[in-house]
Amino acid sequence: MTETTPAHHPLQIAILVFDEVEALDLGGPYEVFTTATRMQQRLQPGAPAPFAVQCVARSLAPVQARAGLRVLPDADFATALKPDVLIVPGGVIDAAAACAETRAWVAQAARGAQITASVCTGAFILAAAGVVTEGAVTTHWEDIADLRAQFPALDVQENVRWVDRGALVTSAGISAGIDMSLHLVTRLAGAALSERTARQMDTPWNTLP
Repeated sequence: MTETTPAHHPLQIAILVFDEVEALDLGGPYEVFTTATRMQQRLQPGAPAPFAVQCVARSLAPVQARAGLRVLPDADFATALKPDVLIVPGGVIDAAAACAETRAWVAQAARGAQITASVCTGAFILAAAGVVTEGAVTTHWEDIADLRAQFPALDVQENVRWVDRGALVTSAGISAGIDMSLHLVTRLAGAALSERTARQMDTPWNTLP
């Protein structure tokens, strides 16, 4: 299942950020898509950028990630560009999942996106927003029982790194989020770019879900 990047403009990648987001759940996909964009210039000098990444939060105020890292959002819900790919990271998601504004933006962004993806407990936010209501999903191993209990209509998969349902992709923990993001680069821009990106990041890419 391979998709192609538009010839004249980059795909817009929106990553949701919220207080208590897991820094590497955010940073892993961010690094993959921004590195892929740099590597495209090395593989094909002068070619259009494949991706443009923005971090989107409820407001433009600094977000305090888990363990205290502060993140400055690129856009808020009112000003964010319409995403082609929406990524919802995990962390301590209780407040974000309970926030009506966050749920509404996630639902709206997902409706217009080619792909909506989650890392770790980001799956809880997708479920709370009504983006996923049934079918196979996954999350961090420590949270599988809670996801099953809170959303019993979901088929929560164990012992997988990600579950790809086409327009919806969910992944397990931090390293699985990086692997999933490389998998999405393959889908959207081809294997040569994802392989070059993994090499540049010096990450041992597990290509199997």
